[in-house]
Amino acid sequence: MRNPQPDSFQIRPATVGDVDAMFQVRLAVTENSMTSAELAAAGITPASIAEAIRSAPCAWVATIDGEVAGFAMVDLRSACLFALFVRSGCEGRGLGTALCRAGEQALLAQHEAAWLETATTSRAARLYRHLGWGDERDVGDGDIRLTRRRA
Repeated sequence: MRNPQPDSFQIRPATVGDVDAMFQVRLAVTENSMTSAELAAAGITPASIAEAIRSAPCAWVATIDGEVAGFAMVDLRSACLFALFVRSGCEGRGLGTALCRAGEQALLAQHEAAWLETATTSRAARLYRHLGWGDERDVGDGDIRLTRRRA
């Protein structure tokens, strides 16, 4: 993937056809990394993600030159932003912010507040705080829970 400019990506709803690329991004990240086996043990498989995408508008991808460079997923029922990952080399270009905003919009259209959990000292936590997620609570093991409320 070439070195893109900040405005050279697109955000669109994810399709079942994006699942393999989403897993490639998830497996390639260096922060909050997990193996395929660890993801499967947590119930996160290509089949489970494909079923989630088929059942609700719950995932978005950021593409650069037609390739998936990041993705976000939400659980609309529980109001949780539970996944947001950007491929190494594509960070710092606005993809994470745009993906977060897509998830927030979907969650806050149905709920007064949305939540997420992340590592206290992660780059992701800094991004979420910057984007207005707050009401920080320690949930143990170095993780925090953040909330975003409808305006």
